[in-house]
Amino acid sequence: MCRNIRTLHNFEPPATEEEIHASALQYVRKISGYTKPSHANEAAFEQAVLEVAAATSRLLDALVTSAPPKDRETEAAKARTRSAERYGPRAA
Repeated sequence: MCRNIRTLHNFEPPATEEEIHASALQYVRKISGYTKPSHANEAAFEQAVLEVAAATSRLLDALVTSAPPKDRETEAAKARTRSAERYGPRAA
């Protein structure tokens, strides 16, 4: 359920609004226990996603580091290698 919650800090190019929203959505899904809320809870669910995304954006804007930015493609390749070592090669 939390596949879209990834490290968003210190990447070049910076995290997009879509990535931040996807992470916020997955976070709210996880803590609420809903993948899709009922109609009665939909407004509260969507408000929570917006608030978590806004807080995430503020956090990312405020964080500082002396480390060089990470490259998305390099990090994705590392993740694929770790996955292949853990689960074996993917079937095509």
